[in-house]
Amino acid sequence: MPTQIRQVLSSSSITGTTVQNSGREDLGEIKDLMIDLAGGQIAYAVLSFGGFMGMGDKLFAIPWEAFSVIQEEKVFLLDVSKEKLEKAPGFDKDNWPDMADVTWGKGIHNYYGYEPYWDI
Repeated sequence: MPTQIRQVLSSSSITGTTVQNSGREDLGEIKDLMIDLAGGQIAYAVLSFGGFMGMGDKLFAIPWEAFSVIQEEKVFLLDVSKEKLEKAPGFDKDNWPDMADVTWGKGIHNYYGYEPYWDI
């Protein structure tokens, strides 16, 4: 019998989930989800990367469509190298960008190679 894939998950079951790249290197964990209230969808997952025990972590807004999931392992996959992530535009926990800013959003989507979801 094939594994059943869940298509609906609670935000609390997603936050804290490990993120790995296609080489199965740990990239951090999902800290938060940013919801587009007008569109009724997840706009970004906020990825925490680096630091030690939550100290010195850098945060990154990653377009939601950049992730895939391995449900049986409870892992999200992000096809980004550690080097690319280290060079990505990020922010710290006390200085979040305006994620509703379309110019900022287009830059983030472009960096990760995705068309902004609001243009699709």
